[in-house]
Amino acid sequence: MPMTLSWVATTLNLETIPRSPGFDRLFRYWHSSRFLLAERRQAFSRRTKKGRSQKLSWCSISSMSSASSSIVSLAADGEATAAASSEQRVNRMVLKQAALMSERLRSKANPEVRPDIVLPGTLSLLDDAYDRCGEVCAEYAKTFYLGTLLMTPEQRRAMWAISVWGRRTDELVDGPNASLLTPHALDRWESRLEELFEGRPFDVFDAALSDTVAKFPVDIQPFKDMIEGMRMDLRKSRYENFDELYLYCYYVAGTAGFMVVQVCGIAPDSRATTESVYNAALALGTANQLTNILRDVGEDARRGRIYLPQDELAQAGLSDDDIFAGKVTDKWRFFMKGQIRRARMFYDEAERGVTELNAASRWPVWASLLMYRQILDEIEANDYDNFTRKASVSKAKKLASLPIALTKSLVAPARTSSPLIKE
Repeated sequence: MPMTLSWVATTLNLETIPRSPGFDRLFRYWHSSRFLLAERRQAFSRRTKKGRSQKLSWCSISSMSSASSSIVSLAADGEATAAASSEQRVNRMVLKQAALMSERLRSKANPEVRPDIVLPGTLSLLDDAYDRCGEVCAEYAKTFYLGTLLMTPEQRRAMWAISVWGRRTDELVDGPNASLLTPHALDRWESRLEELFEGRPFDVFDAALSDTVAKFPVDIQPFKDMIEGMRMDLRKSRYENFDELYLYCYYVAGTAGFMVVQVCGIAPDSRATTESVYNAALALGTANQLTNILRDVGEDARRGRIYLPQDELAQAGLSDDDIFAGKVTDKWRFFMKGQIRRARMFYDEAERGVTELNAASRWPVWASLLMYRQILDEIEANDYDNFTRKASVSKAKKLASLPIALTKSLVAPARTSSPLIKE
């Protein structure tokens, strides 16, 4: 942890933090001997198989525009060539999502209210559906789950539902049955997505998400784009340059930022443009995915995948053979320092948007951002050995992030930028 952050963490007394119900839930969660009580873990294990750790982080607020143009300059040869094709494609999505949200904010009409969804073939209530989603998040997305405990109950449940759908989508490509997956299976998954957006869920997890998209004005396109990211994983295991990798990061993680902006909400007194908020949402999703890629180099290599820019590897004097050999050398350390610097620049860009969120969302989003960013610190602490060691942040360090996140969350939105909705 950087010295300044460590100082803040050690000088703030947790007893002085306002004890909201969310904080109490989080505090009790930390003091349990494990992240889930034993009986809940056993009950859940009977309902689903444990797959690999989720490769996405979901409490996202992220960005691209100003960061991506400067980030390209981090290529080892020092040439700053704009990744125009990926930037243009992703920026179109930013503009589309921002326009949709602005249109909804302008509308005076009351949103359509759908009746509670009855789960197929059962008399179970939606509460059970959301509880099941919460169990999955607590088991497989611990950092994200911690952040949701600080949210309002409605926000928390929506986040769980979105996260579980993302995990299930990811598992189609990276789960135990991934070798049997065909593009047609993803087509069927996309059709099922359309059904649940129409209020026709297939199972208990779909029911939670169907209820969520009925309550929040969440657009279907980011969900479809995430499925497209899974299609990329089926046909592609190498990325020639950061332009290609950036587009992949948008599909599999930047989309997550778009999904949750509506749930987190923008502060009523914010004067930031919706475009800037969605850019920030994209940046955090990208930063989180780059962090995952750097943390999981060894794990991905054992599955025959390398999510690192091939041209930058070559410029550092490295090749695929070096990745598969898994040896930490001076060349590897030099390469990793540049990759970590790039990820941190995306986090820096993302931080500018968190302040513009609703007050109820700022603390959990800040907490999640700071906790996940610390994975980069752990990679450095492991002497850049991400071949045989998987960087993880201790519970103590995550807890120390909470007062820092709280302090940052108390900063009100800036009033110097252009209005949120332009007339």
